Amino acid sequence: MFTPHTQKDVEVMLKTIGVGKVEDLFTEIPEKYRFPELKLPTSLTEMEVADELESIANANGSTKSLLNFIGAGAYDHYVPAAVDMLLRRGEFYTAYTPYQPEISQGTLQAIFEYQSLICELTGMDVANASHYDGATAAAEAVILAYHHHKGKRTKFLLSRAVNPQYREVVRTYTRGSKDITIQGDDPETGIDSSMEKLIAQIDANTALVMVQYPDFFGRVIDYKPLIEAAHNAGALVAVAVNPTALGVLTPPGEFGADIVFGEGQPLGIPLSYGGPYLGIFAVTNDLLRKISGRLVGETVDNAGRLAYVLTLTAREQHIRREKASSNICTNQGLMALASTIYLSLLGKQGFEAVSNLCFQKAHYAAKQISSIQGYTQVFSGQPFFHEFVIRSPQPVEHLLEDLRAYDILGGYDLGKDYPELEGCLLIAVTEKIGKEDIDLLHDALIEVTHD
Repeated sequence: MFTPHTQKDVEVMLKTIGVGKVEDLFTEIPEKYRFPELKLPTSLTEMEVADELESIANANGSTKSLLNFIGAGAYDHYVPAAVDMLLRRGEFYTAYTPYQPEISQGTLQAIFEYQSLICELTGMDVANASHYDGATAAAEAVILAYHHHKGKRTKFLLSRAVNPQYREVVRTYTRGSKDITIQGDDPETGIDSSMEKLIAQIDANTALVMVQYPDFFGRVIDYKPLIEAAHNAGALVAVAVNPTALGVLTPPGEFGADIVFGEGQPLGIPLSYGGPYLGIFAVTNDLLRKISGRLVGETVDNAGRLAYVLTLTAREQHIRREKASSNICTNQGLMALASTIYLSLLGKQGFEAVSNLCFQKAHYAAKQISSIQGYTQVFSGQPFFHEFVIRSPQPVEHLLEDLRAYDILGGYDLGKDYPELEGCLLIAVTEKIGKEDIDLLHDALIEVTHD
């Protein structure tokens, strides 16, 4: 504990309140309970404390000191220095939800720019001001679909290839709703990219079908047959996206998605021990009045000057609560601003270049690792973005431990979430990974496998 008071300060305070010594402040406490012997280290100066904390911190591994091939929903991208510099300006860093929003024109403009960028990225008509993270956005997609069908459709189909954490949060959200049934992500339906078994479960009671693009295993799947089947049955389709992939892939809005959501962390937000992150959420115009969260619109004031306002707030919890589609009424404003700055700095060509680097480097890595005896690419022949699945000739847990000795975070153990993929490793490659890094992983795998 830092104590700023000098002995003179203490004497003055005690004299002011009429007490002779500090111990007199505790006379109401029975003597046997006063001043117990605590096993605390001796006091240190600020300089000594800083040194000790730094030594403790240096004992932890981080992506600054380790070569990172872990993805599975959170990715180690390069964040330009300007993002953090602008983000830490006082007017942004200390701001909270604007309760008198029209006064906060700077905040509203930043949100409006964010919404516009997300719409352009996803190919959708309208985006909200964000949710807490990708998993929360997934749950909000389910809630939106439930209200869209006025509770008359109660079956929600989730692809097994959707991020397991998203699916878990969806179930947490809907646990208290006895009439909502979550299906489709059981082992029997499987993870076949054809989606035939999932399509077969669509019927007149289906409110929503949720898929991921690229999916949790990095595969790029053609969802047109599934979307057509869902729409023919009157169901909505929600597509979880990796936003970085949309720099080179067709946006979901162009192949019929009704809702597009995802984790915005790859857009200028560091890994940060898992948060705070950013939930992207965008819909078609048909769902405009059912979208949860904030919406900022552009208009002019009574003097004809450009102005920004919150729009359609009647669906929010602070107005007409019983008719609100969700209890979400805030957003990740600072994180949304980070993504806005990031996308603006890169521009269309820069963002496309980052996406392309991820794509090319991942394919080089998959080729190199697959060339090692005993290692095979599980979904060989299927297109993928910057993640792919490798089957290991030895237990993944042991393999990752061995790679750690080379200062390599080797990937994500899929056996934790998918029993059918026991012994398989999900490997992610971002633009920060160089050719020499991939070659180092290749050589390390050979050594740890054939020792």
